[in-house]
Amino acid sequence: MLTGKSALITGSTQGIGLAIATRLAAQGCNVMLNGLGHPDEIEANRKRVEQAGNVRALFDPADLADAGQVARLVERTIAAFGGIDILVNNAVVRYFAPIEQFKPEDWDHALAVNLSSAFHTTRLALPGMRQRDFGRIVNMASIYGLRAVVNRVDYVTTKTAMIGFTRAVALETAKQNITCNAICPGASPTPSIEQRFEAFMAKEKLPRAEAEKLFMGSRQPSGRFVAADRIGGLVAFLCGPDGADITGAAISIDGGWSTS
Repeated sequence: MLTGKSALITGSTQGIGLAIATRLAAQGCNVMLNGLGHPDEIEANRKRVEQAGNVRALFDPADLADAGQVARLVERTIAAFGGIDILVNNAVVRYFAPIEQFKPEDWDHALAVNLSSAFHTTRLALPGMRQRDFGRIVNMASIYGLRAVVNRVDYVTTKTAMIGFTRAVALETAKQNITCNAICPGASPTPSIEQRFEAFMAKEKLPRAEAEKLFMGSRQPSGRFVAADRIGGLVAFLCGPDGADITGAAISIDGGWSTS
């Protein structure tokens, strides 16, 4: 159980981040949510997270491409909860284009949100973790941190770099009760993937179960999406007492994709 602990989770107003927030809250962890979305939906999700474990759940709309706003997000979380015990760097943006057509401003934005924001949250949260001799940092990488794909140079680059960042932080914190791990999910029904999948279902005129197997194709041997709640469960395990000796790992949760 994580009763009395507090977490900052970036990119947590929907999808995997929201599932992580819900699982941590269910174990007694206070949560600072951050991300994009319609205000009414964000507030409804905030209440659901709060009710999952009778904890405090707050929301901050910080733009993670802005280092100053990232710093204020960390400061607000510390002020609200007295510290950050668990940091989950999950926020991401995605762009799709061949390298020669990739817009430099999109590249810079992806680097800022997907990678630099994790550097800033980590460097600002670590002093308190060291002082309390407790910290759990989980960085959301991807299957595309382990293998490449065309037309997604920003995503492949930042997710690969996130694994290297994880290893560096793990070594620097190994002598204290602080861990840093990366999770590498395969295809999960996040809002962006769900939108593409629904278009695929309509095009193929197939029911969901059959379309899911076809959609996976040569990706996940399991032939099914990785449930966001199971990714949340993995994060909760890493943050709990049984995860204390796991650090510097890049853990796949991909239905066998990385082994194929």
